[in-house]
Amino acid sequence: MKQLVCVALQRRPQLCRYLHAPLLSAIDALTMAVWRRRPKDSVIIHSDQGSQFGSDEFNRWCKDNRLSPSMSRRGNCWDNAVAESFFSSLKSEKIKKRIYSTRAQAKSEIFDYIEGFYNRVRRHKHLDQLSPHEFERQRQTAL
Repeated sequence: MKQLVCVALQRRPQLCRYLHAPLLSAIDALTMAVWRRRPKDSVIIHSDQGSQFGSDEFNRWCKDNRLSPSMSRRGNCWDNAVAESFFSSLKSEKIKKRIYSTRAQAKSEIFDYIEGFYNRVRRHKHLDQLSPHEFERQRQTAL
């Protein structure tokens, strides 16, 4: 993974099964990523086996936005390992034992962590101890 480019928090988890919140949340995040990165070619996106990712609505949306969904077989967690690693870092470095008084406060602090620290400052072992921002900058310069 290079830079983390999108995060969408579910609005009200207790209403998920009625309002399709997981699907809307995923589409919100992917819309943000497509808008920010403006990929020239088709992009493969990995997901878990949540029913929202197998839905016709999600697959149509992906096709319309030149995204190719990829879903691992049951019990294969490797496609999702990068996301799991990020969430582990977020929990241990930012939100561990933290209680937010409002949803807006949580979103703001998570955004600051991602944009101000994780992408620009935090060094990543698999990127030769560079931040994702610096890794991509060097890669663009080399091209």
